[in-house]
Amino acid sequence: MKLLAQLFLAFAKIGAMTFGGGYAMIPFLERELVEKRGWTSSEKLMDYYAVGQCTPGVIAVNTATFVGQSMAGVAGGIAATLGVVFPSLVIICVIAGVLSNFADIPAVKSAFAGIRVCVCVLIFNAVVKLWKNAVPDKGALLLCLGVFALSVFFDISPVVFVLFCGAAGILFTQWGVRGK
Repeated sequence: MKLLAQLFLAFAKIGAMTFGGGYAMIPFLERELVEKRGWTSSEKLMDYYAVGQCTPGVIAVNTATFVGQSMAGVAGGIAATLGVVFPSLVIICVIAGVLSNFADIPAVKSAFAGIRVCVCVLIFNAVVKLWKNAVPDKGALLLCLGVFALSVFFDISPVVFVLFCGAAGILFTQWGVRGK
């Protein structure tokens, strides 16, 4: 029961501090779960995050569910999921109740413009942190550059990219192109 409460509180803290969506939560996940609590490694966390991104739903919720389940089974998954969602639910209810009254005020519009810039920086920071573990060798770099180029110039479903890169990762490992 103590671990379930810890999972709920840890993910509630992450949920309350994560502005900008799933990508912006990576530094918070790393700090809280790997560095502070030692519940997982950076590599496992990135695996959970990758699976959370590839499955339907919100990345933050999926990742919380995977981490919680790995720590304490189904009850841990539920506790972590409720924890990460709870702050957003409270904040959204409060904002929805008052935002319509203030949305047209120039200062509020300006504040949201500034927040969007901050979110871009947080996402960029997350990409830089992901890069180290996600692109460890030349094979992964080729995949990364190829997916980036294709996603910029063509409207291809992310599912296709995920399936292709998963298959390529398996083949690269079998051919000895990739390895740690």
